[in-house]
Amino acid sequence: MDDRIESRQGEAQAATLMTRREAVLRVTTLLGGAALVGGDRLFAAADGNQAVRTAAAAAGVGDFSSIDIALLDEVAETILPETKTPGAKAAKTGAFMALMVTDVYEDRDREIFRAGMRQIDEVCRGAHGVPFMEATSSQRLALLEQLDREQKAYMDERVAPPRSRAPASPTSEEPSHYFRMMKELALLGYFTSEIGYTQAMRYVEAPGRFDPCVPLAPGDKAWAPHA
Repeated sequence: MDDRIESRQGEAQAATLMTRREAVLRVTTLLGGAALVGGDRLFAAADGNQAVRTAAAAAGVGDFSSIDIALLDEVAETILPETKTPGAKAAKTGAFMALMVTDVYEDRDREIFRAGMRQIDEVCRGAHGVPFMEATSSQRLALLEQLDREQKAYMDERVAPPRSRAPASPTSEEPSHYFRMMKELALLGYFTSEIGYTQAMRYVEAPGRFDPCVPLAPGDKAWAPHA
């Protein structure tokens, strides 16, 4: 009996890991195929537990205060705003981002991420005369669109082959742009949340037959992977 229980627990853990792996791969595809910061460690750490996110949002996590998490929530909400479905803030995505940076990121990437949070405020003050939290929705969107163009140019240059025609190969010495990190975690946090799974996407808890080629009309929600 104990062996069967352990076997079922092992199968459940493996299924959860595959679900998280699929979520990471989906976000990687959305962002153009470059590996996510944190790599394989994200598979084990990306937990969609809403209670954990709620507790982290209220109390803070690691070096992130509740004020820091509120800022990350607004950044994520600007990327994934509320529409017909709840946005990133409702999914406590800011708390997820703080948890991942604390538990998964290397020291160097953690420092870049934290410096990036300060940079967002500085850039917003320079462009609009107010910190990010006091900016309007349109000001926030314009700022993050600018940062997204910057990170795209930076990441493209980071992987561009040198003039010697050697293959493109980013090294561990080349850090990712801070807004790239934020965008990665915002997408991953939202689409591994209960809201992302069951409202932004279509989810069937106990699927029946396997249909490999189901038509997807424009505007249809994507199907969530089985959890």
